[in-house]
Amino acid sequence: MVSFVLNKTTTFNVMDSEATGDGKTDDSHAFLKAWKAVCQSQVSHPVLVIPAQRTFLLKPLTFKGPCESSGIFVQIFGNIVAPDRQSAWKGYHINSWIVFENINQLTVNGSGQIDGQGSAWWMHPCLPDQSHGQKCKGPTAMIFRRCNGLRLNGLTHKNSPGSHIIVTASNDVVISNLHIVAPENSRNTDGIDIASSSKVKISDCQIHTGDDCIAIEGGSSNINITNVICGPGHGISIGALGHGGYDTVEEVHVKNCTLTGTTNGVRIKSWQGGKGFAKKISFEQIKFVSVDNPITINQFYCPNRQKCPNKTSAIALSDISYSKIVGTSITDQVINLSCSETFGCTGIAFDDVYLTSKTPGNKVYAKCINAQGKFSHTLPTVTCLQI
Repeated sequence: MVSFVLNKTTTFNVMDSEATGDGKTDDSHAFLKAWKAVCQSQVSHPVLVIPAQRTFLLKPLTFKGPCESSGIFVQIFGNIVAPDRQSAWKGYHINSWIVFENINQLTVNGSGQIDGQGSAWWMHPCLPDQSHGQKCKGPTAMIFRRCNGLRLNGLTHKNSPGSHIIVTASNDVVISNLHIVAPENSRNTDGIDIASSSKVKISDCQIHTGDDCIAIEGGSSNINITNVICGPGHGISIGALGHGGYDTVEEVHVKNCTLTGTTNGVRIKSWQGGKGFAKKISFEQIKFVSVDNPITINQFYCPNRQKCPNKTSAIALSDISYSKIVGTSITDQVINLSCSETFGCTGIAFDDVYLTSKTPGNKVYAKCINAQGKFSHTLPTVTCLQI
């Protein structure tokens, strides 16, 4: 006879830590009190519950580990909102709103909503007391730093002041079934950014923002992105790499994704003067619907087109494949491979790629600079590739 023993689970509700949940009272202290109890709990897989039918206002805060238990659950069924005025952030670090740090085997899920109330930041990302001319970005809504074994599932994230989710310095991460939404004209509102992380899976997400739906930054490897619906936004990007010096990206695979009305499709971008590499990258079974710049490699990235560097070194790009890709473009140049003369792009492969203009009768074409590779069953033909 086989017997099963169920692990006891201790549940901590933020309401028991004197949270108000009226959307007006600052509940940050109550959340941190509840988190302390969860993190110090020695039972297996304690659970922090944010209950339904309530709205919790939080000022910037950090949930810190390491914790006693080998796994922590945060279940969000209610709504969490950020301050709706920039003045409420005075005295806080404004690079982030909610941070999870040094917590292994963390699961954050539920049917609730994370609302960054970011509209005040999109046109004026600097606080009034910041120095004039400083480059500013609105706070990232959620940052997960050094959270190995992270699982994110089910939540709705909306209207972040800056990027919605950043995962950094974390391994073995699964992100699934998220709905991320912000207006098309909201600045710097990336959906999901991955940096310095490995073994990351992103699947079955709907992302509609004013910037990259997903961006893969330097130090990342073994990233798999599948079944993502993207648009509006700036598409799915690798980079920009090399701005701070040496960057590496390896084994990034994007498959079975649909991009609609995005200002870019799938792109790899790097700054002049950078060092390092991006290799073993694939884009497969991608559908474009009325996108701008469907397939782009740009080793001359300079978004503001001001004081752009003119340097010979560059991130080396190699082993990049595009296969089973179809769709329509609002621009006639549907493939643009702009690579450095010194460190060009090698090992590029196109197979079974068919792109057409959204406007019937318009001819589309491919452009290459210092790009080496091959193509087959591809329209437009990519004869500009060097063998």
